[in-house]
Amino acid sequence: MEPFKVSPHLSTLLDSYPDGKLIIDAAKNGGNPSKEAIARLWLSEGIPFAFRKSPALYEVVRVWLGTRLNVDPKEIHLSGSARIGQSLAPAKLGTVFGSHSDLDLFVVSESLFDNVTADFNNWSYDFETDSVQPNNDTERKYWVDNNTRGQKNIQRGFLDTFIVPNRDAYPTVKKISQSMWLLKKKLDVTDGAPIIESASIRCYKNWDSYVRQVVLSLT
Repeated sequence: MEPFKVSPHLSTLLDSYPDGKLIIDAAKNGGNPSKEAIARLWLSEGIPFAFRKSPALYEVVRVWLGTRLNVDPKEIHLSGSARIGQSLAPAKLGTVFGSHSDLDLFVVSESLFDNVTADFNNWSYDFETDSVQPNNDTERKYWVDNNTRGQKNIQRGFLDTFIVPNRDAYPTVKKISQSMWLLKKKLDVTDGAPIIESASIRCYKNWDSYVRQVVLSLT
């Protein structure tokens, strides 16, 4: 009988909110198996750092948002410093979650991903055919970049909703944008809630897409 074997590279990750540098070291030295374990366990499961003092509030938020977006609350999760307490981004590695931070939510739902993708494709067509116009030259530059980036990311099974303009022609994105605005406002007046700068949502087609993208970000 063979015993279970745990990668020695994960042996330093002993709690829910390990130091960001320990996570990066484990990811670099442990290869893809360690990166996948980090993605599934530490970066997507459990009570996020931002809600560590009010776990029930996190569930209330997920139920509220799930109702608005027509997804199961268990499909809604947090990433970034709000998840583990520190940023893993190379330029901000170790930066502690605080009032300057965002809530980077992600939803693993094929139906929501499909609806957001439809909005993106409609906007992309409208933009490329000049049916919709940006408000200024700066916005146009962002739109050009978002159009290219969005098409690539859809192929990878995820999409950031903020890259599609918040306009009536793109109803799912508009609903998400309104929900993120309202989420911050509600948290601002809720006792024990984390103080945040803003909130956003990334949609994943499935868990394979999520794990694959996180593994790439840890490379």
